[in-house]
Amino acid sequence: MKIAQIAIDVPLNTYFDYIADDVSVEDIGRRALLPFGRRLVVGVIVGVASEVADPKFKLKSVREILRDAPPLPPHILDLARFCSTYYHHPLGQVLAALLPQRLRRTQALSPITEACYNVTEAGLAIVVGDLPQRAAVKRKLLAALQTKRTLARRELLQISGSAGSVIREFIAGGWVRESAMPLTVTRNAAALPAQAAAHALNADQQTAVEAILGTPPGFAPWLLHGVTGSGKTEVYLRAIAAVLARGGQTLVLVPEINLTPQLEARFQARFPQATIVSLHSNLSEGERLKHWLMAQAGNAHIVLGTRLAVFTPLPLLQLIVVDEEHDSSFKQQDGMRYSARDVAVFRAREARIPVILGSATPALETYHNALHGRYKLLELKARAVRDAAPPTVRYIDLKREKLMEGFSAPLITAIKQRVKRGEQSLLFINRRGFAPVLLCDECGWLSGCPRCTSRLVVHLKEQRLRCHHCGHEERMPHHCPSCGNVDLAPVGQGTQRLEAALTRLFPEARILRVDRDSTRRKNALAEMLEKVHAEEIDILVGTQMLAKGHDFPKLTLVGVLNADGGLYSADFRATEHLFAQLLQVAGRAGRAALNGEVLVQTAFPQHPLFAALQHGDYAQFAQTALAEREQAGLPPFTFQAMLRAEAATLDSAMKFLRAAVTLAPAATQVQVYDPVPALMARLAGKERAQLLIESRSRGALQQFLSAWIIALQAHKTRNVRWALDVDPIDT
Repeated sequence: MKIAQIAIDVPLNTYFDYIADDVSVEDIGRRALLPFGRRLVVGVIVGVASEVADPKFKLKSVREILRDAPPLPPHILDLARFCSTYYHHPLGQVLAALLPQRLRRTQALSPITEACYNVTEAGLAIVVGDLPQRAAVKRKLLAALQTKRTLARRELLQISGSAGSVIREFIAGGWVRESAMPLTVTRNAAALPAQAAAHALNADQQTAVEAILGTPPGFAPWLLHGVTGSGKTEVYLRAIAAVLARGGQTLVLVPEINLTPQLEARFQARFPQATIVSLHSNLSEGERLKHWLMAQAGNAHIVLGTRLAVFTPLPLLQLIVVDEEHDSSFKQQDGMRYSARDVAVFRAREARIPVILGSATPALETYHNALHGRYKLLELKARAVRDAAPPTVRYIDLKREKLMEGFSAPLITAIKQRVKRGEQSLLFINRRGFAPVLLCDECGWLSGCPRCTSRLVVHLKEQRLRCHHCGHEERMPHHCPSCGNVDLAPVGQGTQRLEAALTRLFPEARILRVDRDSTRRKNALAEMLEKVHAEEIDILVGTQMLAKGHDFPKLTLVGVLNADGGLYSADFRATEHLFAQLLQVAGRAGRAALNGEVLVQTAFPQHPLFAALQHGDYAQFAQTALAEREQAGLPPFTFQAMLRAEAATLDSAMKFLRAAVTLAPAATQVQVYDPVPALMARLAGKERAQLLIESRSRGALQQFLSAWIIALQAHKTRNVRWALDVDPIDT
C-alpha cells in the first residue's frame, strides 16, 4: 500500500494519511484532490510512506494527484516547515497561504500561456542581409525567428530590450503572427547585460557595492543604512546586475503595493532584456498565478513583490533585497503572523546567499543586530545627487502660533513662496477623510463606531461617516442622535479638509490629494505621480503613501501637520514609528539641486525626538531608544509572544486567557503576564484581549510556546477565537 502524507488547510498541526496507488517521492510538493469530511479539498503532499501511522484509522483514498502545475520544491517545503514551527501555525494552513488562490481550488487548472511570435512564410522569405545595416535590432530578431520559427516574448526581450516595438512592425508587415503557447521551464542561465547607470557612484555607494560584490559566495546579511535620497536603489541595481550576469534570480520585497509599479519601471529600464514579474494583492488571480509559475519555472529573472512574495519558489535565487525593511507592512497581522523581513533573512541563510536590508530608518532590532555584528553594516551618509543637501528642518511652536484652517502663518507663507517660484510643496498628515470625528457642542456626543472602540471619520464630499478600522459606514446625521441639536461640527483635520482649505487659501495653485480614498481606482496612483513628475501639480496633500520611495525633483517644501500623535502612545514602538515616518517624509524635500525645507507644526518642539530629526541623526535617536529599551527590558533585549483572543463579550475573551495561564508549562526563564483588554478593545463587533509572554532567551521562549500550544489546542473553547503572535509589533 502506498500512503500519501498530506497537509490540509485546517487548524490542526498534523498531516493526514491517504491511500494513493500512483504516488511517488517525485510527487512530494504536489497538490492533491481528496475527500475531507463531506467536502472535496486540495492539500499538499509532504511525504510518502508504505505503512499507516496509526492502524486503527480507516484510510480514504486520494481522488486525484494534481499534476497540472509543478510541485513545490524542497526548499519551499522546508521554509514552510520552519514558519509552521517558529510561528506555531499549522503546516497545512502555512502551505495554503503561500499558494496562489487559483492553486487552492478544486477545479482543474487551465493551461498557463505566454505570448509568443511565429515567423510567417513572408517573414521567412526576407533576406536578413538585405535589411539596412543601421537596423541592427531588426536583423537580430528576424534572424532568431527564422532560425527557431517561434520565440516567446521574454526570449525576444533577452535579444533586445526594444524588441516590443520592432515585433509590432513585423506583425504589421505580415512577417510575424502573435499567438500563445504553454509556459515552459527554461531555467536559462544566460548572462543578461544591464544598461549603463545615468550617474556614477559616489564614494559611499562605491564602497557598499564593492563590499557586497567582493564577499565570497554564501550567506551574508547586509544592512544598507542610507539617508533619504542617498541612492540605495542604485546599490540594489548594481548587486542585481552581478546576479543576472551569472544567470541567477533576484527577489525584491517592498512594503507597499503602490511602490511596485515605479520600481518595476526603473528595474526594466536598467535591465531591458530581463523578465521582471510582480506579485501583490492588486493582481488578478490569473496574473498572480502566471507570475508565480514564471518565477517557479526560472523564467522570471527578477521578482518584485510585497510580503507574501517571500515564499515564491525561485530555483536560481542568488540574492534577496528587502527595501524599507523597517516598515510594519512586512508583518502579517492575521492568519500566520509572520515577518517577511525575518523570513527573508532565514531563507537567505538556508540558501547560502546574500540578503540586503535597506532603510533610512532601520528597525531598532535590525540596527541592534548590525551594531553587534550579526549583520554587516553599510552606510550611505550623503545624498546621491551631487550638490543635493539634506533639507533644513524647522519647528513651528503651536503654543505661539494661531492656526488658520490647520495651517500656521509661517507654513502658509512658505507654501506661497513655492507656488510663486514654480516649486512643489507636500503637506503631510497621516489621517485621511475630512475630519477625524463629528461633535455635538451641546451634549458632547461624538461619532463613535458601533463595532469598534474608535471614531467614525467624516467624509464630507460623500456625506458619509466611515470607520477606517472595520469598514462600517453610515450617512452623516442632520441632527445629534443624542439631543437633537442640528449644529454638528467636524473636529480635527484630515486630508480632504486640508485639500479644501488649500483650495481656498491658494485658488491659483494646482492641488492634488493622494490617499487611499483618492487612489482606489486601478492605475490612479500611477497617473497622479505622472502629473507630479510632469510639474502639473503645485501642492500635494497626502498620507504615508507619499512618505517613502518617491523622488520629486521640484519638491522643495514638506509641511508636517499633527506630528505629536505618536509621542505619548501606550505602544512602546510609537516613537520609533513616528521618527521613521517623519524622517522618511522629510526626505522627500530637496532631493535634486534645489534646497529643501521641512516645517513641522508641533506643541513640543523641545522633545528629544525632534532634536534628532532636525539633525537627521538616526544614530542619535537609535542609541537613546535602545538604551531605554534595554533599561525597560523590551525588544530587542527580550523576546515576546502575544496570545490574542476575541469573543462576543470581553468577559469570554478574558476567561479564556485566564484559563490559558493555568495551562502554561512551568518555565523559569519565561514570564507570563496577566491578561488585559487590547488597546482597541472592540474591533468589527468583537471584544479583544491579550496576554503577553516574554523571555530573555529566544530558545527558552520557543520551547515554552511549543509545549503550551499543544495544551491550548486540546483545551475546549466555545465562541472564542484565539491566535498566537510571535515577535508581535502591535502591542
